[in-house]
Amino acid sequence: MLRALLLGACMAVAGLAGAADAIRIKDIGKIAGWRENALTGYGLVTGLAGTGDSSRNKATRQSIANMLSRFDMTVVADDVQSRNAAAVMVTASLSPFARPGDALDVTVTSVGDARSLVGGTLILAPLKAANGQVYALAQGPLSVGGYKYDMNGNVVQKNHPTVAAIPGGATVEQGVANDVSNNGQSVTFVLAEPDYTTASRVAAAINSTLGVNLALAQDASGIEISIPEARRARLTDFLTAVENVYVEPDRRAKVVINERTGTVVAGGDVRISKVAVSQGDLKVSIVTDNTVSQPLLVSQTGAGVRSVRVANSRVDVDEQDETGFVAAGSNTVADLVQSLTRVKTNTRDIISILRAVKAAGALHAELVVQ
Repeated sequence: MLRALLLGACMAVAGLAGAADAIRIKDIGKIAGWRENALTGYGLVTGLAGTGDSSRNKATRQSIANMLSRFDMTVVADDVQSRNAAAVMVTASLSPFARPGDALDVTVTSVGDARSLVGGTLILAPLKAANGQVYALAQGPLSVGGYKYDMNGNVVQKNHPTVAAIPGGATVEQGVANDVSNNGQSVTFVLAEPDYTTASRVAAAINSTLGVNLALAQDASGIEISIPEARRARLTDFLTAVENVYVEPDRRAKVVINERTGTVVAGGDVRISKVAVSQGDLKVSIVTDNTVSQPLLVSQTGAGVRSVRVANSRVDVDEQDETGFVAAGSNTVADLVQSLTRVKTNTRDIISILRAVKAAGALHAELVVQ
């Protein structure tokens, strides 16, 4: 009886572990046609306290003159001498299902020689897509997460004061029509990281959950899903059921190394073959002792006798004892890194060891060096 209970408990734990590894397919990909659209515009920021573009920036002066002309004021660009305005580029991202009246977050960046955008307000600026059409209008006070003040050669600066944001500062004028279905017959699910095994598992999980063979993996990235005729009128409900299908994706063995920051990230189950690792340090130091040689009996040796500066150099070699590590065939990268850390091996040396293990053909994973 006790044996049966232990066996049942082990099976339950294994089932929980398997369920923990399964994730929704919406977290590993998206429906084809779901994409954001970049919007860009040119604008003018006013209200700056003398930190705007200088008079050398002709584009800013011309922009001010053009803005005033819209209010029936004729001003020659050469007569504009204000440093309270700055020419900026305005960028935003249009969501795939944005509707007229929706608000977008806006980023504003200086394109002239303005010192700071603190306290400025963006004048109405149209935002265009790659096709040249206006999809949103941006306007509003800037939010700058920094400042810069200078006087008499002294400068105090925090963060980057020539970049600002306007939360909800753009209003959508027209949306983008996105048809995620292929003529209403099917949809294509695209994996974020193409993999044949994961694509096959996704198709099998969809067919198993929905109870009918609707999904077919076309390649390592795309899974074509047929839409049942009875559910075409309510496509949103059908895609909701598809997105919430759970699957256990296949993972590629990777070890990521960032030499600039000394960071090593690896999957805990990345395997290494039987390999011996030896790491030692050789410290060479050159020490110079400067002394002065004083002559004896100066009165008897005659003129021309003087003190001489003598440099005595020596070379010290300090070779620490090398430590050997032997990794068995069942070890992982996590085991190796843990062993090296236990003997106080620094991160730079661990990176060198992992690269050497990869060169020896014992690391069965893709080594990504950033």
